[in-house]
Amino acid sequence: MRMTPFTLPPGYTRIKLVKSFHELVTTPFGDGINALCWERTLPGNFSEVVEQLGGGEGITTLDDAQLHTLPVSAAGRAAIEILIEDQRLLRELHLDPVLNCINGYPRDENPGPVVTDVFSFHADSATVETDTYLCTYHGPASEGLRNDEAQRRVDIPKTRAELLKLFGGNDDDGFLEFLNENCYDLHYAAAPGARPFSLGLGNLWRIAVDYPGSPVPPCIHRAPETVPGQAPRLLLIS
Repeated sequence: MRMTPFTLPPGYTRIKLVKSFHELVTTPFGDGINALCWERTLPGNFSEVVEQLGGGEGITTLDDAQLHTLPVSAAGRAAIEILIEDQRLLRELHLDPVLNCINGYPRDENPGPVVTDVFSFHADSATVETDTYLCTYHGPASEGLRNDEAQRRVDIPKTRAELLKLFGGNDDDGFLEFLNENCYDLHYAAAPGARPFSLGLGNLWRIAVDYPGSPVPPCIHRAPETVPGQAPRLLLIS
């Protein structure tokens, strides 16, 4: 099964293509680069794996034992071996990868001035140095947004005024803490004329996270919108 190739956004220099898992995990972020993509064409039938998992709602986390029990063809088995091997490689780095079959995500029930669900362009954050790894094997792929085509929603004057009203105080350290605690400061609006890009199917990505002392800005991304009747996603994230 041929995977969707990834096309670098024209003129964008923050993404670097790599040719191996070793290069993916050992290449340091720097010189503005905040995303690494191991571009791959994967064998196997991932659609068959999804079909064997059956229908459902929400997000189902899959383990190796469950994958091994699926009655699939040789092509389906090849896909399963890739799903298991990718997780093994990440676990050897002392990471905790999760493989999800996604039929739908929960929406932000009380969005207020800033929506904070996964459909909003956002950056991942941490208190210590870390990265995010992700790969979409089936279904709509994750999307990225160029940093130069994004603006933090909390920096938009109208939105900031609404958040200040919600906070009920002044624009001071307390307000900044309020923004951080509610993850409002991690979400971005696309600039007029922005060109979001697909991360593609089968590609394993390592993207920069917002943490103290990071040498580069975080990579901005989101989950694709869920459309009724659309095929489920198979997503690896760590």
